[in-house]
Amino acid sequence: MGVVTDIRSGRSRETVRGEVSDADAGRSGTRNVSLFWRIFSLNAAGLVVATALLLGPVTVSTPVLAGEALVLLGGLALLLAGNALVLRFGLSPLQRLDRAMATADLLRPGTRPVVSGPAETAGLITTYNTMLDRLEAERAAGAARALSAQEGERHRIARELHDEVGQTLTAVLLQLKRVADRAPEELRDEVGQAQEATRAGLDEIRRIARRLRPGVLEELGLASALRSLAAEFTTHGLTVRHHVTGDLPALTPEAELVVYRVAQEGLTNTARHAAADRAELRLRPVPGGAELLVRDNGRGTGAAAEGAGITGMRERALLVGASLTVGPAPGGGTDVRLRLPVRLPVPEGARR
Repeated sequence: MGVVTDIRSGRSRETVRGEVSDADAGRSGTRNVSLFWRIFSLNAAGLVVATALLLGPVTVSTPVLAGEALVLLGGLALLLAGNALVLRFGLSPLQRLDRAMATADLLRPGTRPVVSGPAETAGLITTYNTMLDRLEAERAAGAARALSAQEGERHRIARELHDEVGQTLTAVLLQLKRVADRAPEELRDEVGQAQEATRAGLDEIRRIARRLRPGVLEELGLASALRSLAAEFTTHGLTVRHHVTGDLPALTPEAELVVYRVAQEGLTNTARHAAADRAELRLRPVPGGAELLVRDNGRGTGAAAEGAGITGMRERALLVGASLTVGPAPGGGTDVRLRLPVRLPVPEGARR
């Protein structure tokens, strides 16, 4: 989990440099005319024509004749229409940039406004896109450090629960067994209840340790870990069906951990909030990668805002370049889909 995925890979530095050079070319006038010169040229042309008419043989009578008034009003209308068109087409890229800025979400990267318009506007859009690249990369790096620290803390707590608390409760069970063997008949029921409570606490400690540190994922692989996870969440009132195909593409250890944590969080949300009685856990290959699906038949998300659980899943998905969608399931309920891209190895001949 210490690997940091740079989400700027979709927009390379060469692309950013190309956009900046395009904007610079627009400022120099080789590819585009600035908004200032467009408006100035149009107004200058109108004033030049008006001056030429005043210095020429054309005159305006006093009082103004109807034909002369029509010519003046027509010229004014043309000048105003020209200004309106220049401003309309010159400012439309700024309106698109405004909408893009209002809807920008660092958890859903990749969406960028198109660099277009006059030189000033193109430069502004290019700067905004570059800023988004930097912010997304910084957020991904920060999330990677935080989640790496979180996984390390999970492992530490799980180890301490297993080695310290678990062993202490095991020793308590042994002591209670000795006490039960020597206790009077009237106290054996109470000692037996204490044994059962201690044994239940020990089982709960082990269950928490397994959830904090998925040892089955490291020892038996992702498919076995997902099957174990489905069995763990299959309790009274909830049935979790699982389907993991055997022809999955090769995933990195980081990607496998992301798949496991997203499946764990999705089933946790189903058990706690969905009021569902059936859930499905599916991992299958798709063109270009693999897809995890967690589906339930519960009440759905409705118009509720995304909580910390879904936000955490999105941050984990970003670390491995995956995309996460949460939406309604067919027939009601919720679908959580995690799609992971898999880079195929380049053949040796193609590298040359």
